Amino acid sequence: MLEQHYLTTLFEPKSVAVIGASDRENSVGQIIFKNILSSGYKGRLYAINPKHETVQEQPSYKSIEEIGARVEMAVIATRPQTVPQLIEQCGRSGVRNVIIIASGFSEAGHIGAALERKVMEIARSYNVRVLGPNCLGIIRPELGLNATFTKINAEPGNLALVSQSGAMCSSVLDWAKANQVGFSSVISLGMTADVDFGEILDYLIYDSRTHYILMYVE
Repeated sequence: MLEQHYLTTLFEPKSVAVIGASDRENSVGQIIFKNILSSGYKGRLYAINPKHETVQEQPSYKSIEEIGARVEMAVIATRPQTVPQLIEQCGRSGVRNVIIIASGFSEAGHIGAALERKVMEIARSYNVRVLGPNCLGIIRPELGLNATFTKINAEPGNLALVSQSGAMCSSVLDWAKANQVGFSSVISLGMTADVDFGEILDYLIYDSRTHYILMYVE
């Protein structure tokens, strides 16, 4: 295909930053950063944690603005109240794709909904695309990218799994591992504050790795 899809840098990022990367055992930031390190990702990977100089024996930056290089995708694994400021920092740094893992947004009532609106106002002002919030993340097995907090990795294949429910993703991954089923993508949408099913389908139709699509829509 001659033209690149506008979501390519979200699903095929050449550089990833994990904001909230951690050494704390079984924390979301620890699992996500460990998953990307151990899944064979060939792009540039950055840990963001202002409290530590290293995370999992990798250099750690105080903020994404300190990296000094273009980051194509950021995974935010911090408390929901911190997300607006972090989106602002991503926008100023030229990050165009963000995955928000945290819950506590529109699914949590009026206060969470107001926080989600604030996040999206900031994101749109910088043209930042958002997957989530309250999602598991994404897995792209052929790219060696497991940007999720599940402890089950996916094998390469030509089936794309797209689900609003992170728990459903984990259940299908568990079944697939036992039955030797591989995936081109595993995508958890969460609350779909921005990137939605239609855009995901449009990208997957473009994606040469994907021959079949399995969707779970709530």
